[in-house]
Amino acid sequence: MNLVITISGLHGSGKTTVARVVSKAFNLRHISAGELFRQIAIKRGLTVSELSKLSSKNRSVDDIVDERTRNEAKKGNVVLDGLLAGWLVKENADIKIFLVASEKVRIERIAGREGISYDTAREATLLREGLERRRFNRFYGVDLRDLSLYDLVLNTGLLCVEANMQIIKTFIREYIKAYRRK
Repeated sequence: MNLVITISGLHGSGKTTVARVVSKAFNLRHISAGELFRQIAIKRGLTVSELSKLSSKNRSVDDIVDERTRNEAKKGNVVLDGLLAGWLVKENADIKIFLVASEKVRIERIAGREGISYDTAREATLLREGLERRRFNRFYGVDLRDLSLYDLVLNTGLLCVEANMQIIKTFIREYIKAYRRK
């Protein structure tokens, strides 16, 4: 079975963590739009927030990330994680998952991951998300608050990682069973 799964959500919702576990559990490749964006920022000597500001005026970085995401979806057998992953490859995606968590939980995760204070993480994240919300609406016509596209929406801040993964893996297994019957 050629499976394409997208994992979307705001920063700190657990996209990459979930995508890594799902890719391993189902023997799929994993591509992270956020990782690609961070790599581009590092290559250009910029912070992610600085690159996000530049990207609000110029689509060139988004175009690089989008093209790679779409190409990987066409190859199949992949888990794609990114804010717009579900929207970018909606025609090619079998399962589209959106992860949510409270602002507090998301900021705590980001601060821990980046080794920065809660306040620094909050300021940078909210700035970045505001820029992205406007950018994605302007360039793609996508409202990140519109979750109607997604097959599963899960609040990762309520349960531990293992419980969240159990829910997601069960959903994917049930989808595969139903798909194979068709």
